[in-house]
This record gives sequence, C-alpha cells and structure tokens, in this order.
Amino acid sequence: MARKLGCVVMAAGNARRFGENKLAARLDGRSLILRALEAVPAGEFETVAVVTQYPEVMELAERFGFSAVRNEHPDWGISHTIRLGLEALGDCAGAMFLVSDQPLLRRESVRALAELWKSRPENIAALAHNGVRGNPCVFPARFFPELLALQEDRGGNTVIRRHEEDLILLEVPKQELTDVDTPEALKELNR
Repeated sequence: MARKLGCVVMAAGNARRFGENKLAARLDGRSLILRALEAVPAGEFETVAVVTQYPEVMELAERFGFSAVRNEHPDWGISHTIRLGLEALGDCAGAMFLVSDQPLLRRESVRALAELWKSRPENIAALAHNGVRGNPCVFPARFFPELLALQEDRGGNTVIRRHEEDLILLEVPKQELTDVDTPEALKELNR
C-alpha cells in the first residue's frame, strides 16, 4: 500500500548569522532556494508546501507547482514554520521536512529517503553521514501532535531526541548534509 507522504520545504528563517536573505545567495550561479526546490522529487509526495516569508520564494515555489505558504511571523521561530507546513499538507501518513540551505543535497538522496520511510512508515527516517543524523527528516503522522506542540525555535530535533529508538538513518556523502549558515561557509563551498 502506498503511504501518503507530504514534504515541507522550510524557507522562512531570518538567516541572522548570514546577515541577509541567504536563500538568494548563489552557488555556481544558482540560488540556494532554487537548489533546494530542485532537490525535491515531486512525484514522491502527495503535496509539497514551501513555507517562506519571501514573495520571490513564493513565486518560485508556484513555478515548481508546489504550494506556497506565507509565514507572516518568521520571528516566532522554526516551530511556527513546522506548524504552517503541517497544516498545509493536510491528511498525510508522514511528512518530510527539508531545509533550504543544503545546496549539495541530491534529489536521488531525497527520493531514497522517501522510499526508505515508505518501506518502514512507523519510523522517523533521516539522512546521515557516519551515523550522524542530518536533514531532511521524515516523521510519521503519530508524531504530528508533538511537532505541533513545539514552541519558538525548537524544531524536529526535540521530537527525535525523545524517540531515538524509532529513528532509522540513510547514509549519504558528507557534503550533501553541509548547510550554509554564514557567508564564509558559502565561500568555502564555492572554492
């Protein structure tokens, strides 16, 4: 039986450490947000919701055929982005949360993670390198109440830490999990 899986692309943060809208920053001529949306294998998901505060990201999401969800309160933290994303997905058996600052994440890895979760839908599934968990992560619907109860800048890590025994990992090369939090990190990748 196919499991209905939704995807939330989290693109709402203020990027304080980056100093400007890092989603517009470019690696090899393509913005971080474009790279994030290109990494989503749309056919694996019932719905893809892109949660953002930026009108240009909403327009890009719509061009991909994704649902654009406006976050009017990014200052309320990642918990608010998670809530908006889950509400936009509607009735799904699971939700993948994908951050938008991992420019080397490959679509094949995201697809493999979705397929891993569909084969073991009672588990939380995440990409990892050498056993160290990274993003994206998939949560079965039974964890949605805990995700919806998160406050401020507490994200899915809080829920995963409570349920380590339910976590399965999919190994990928380290560079795919590299996130860009500072201009220096982006310069390093551009080298």
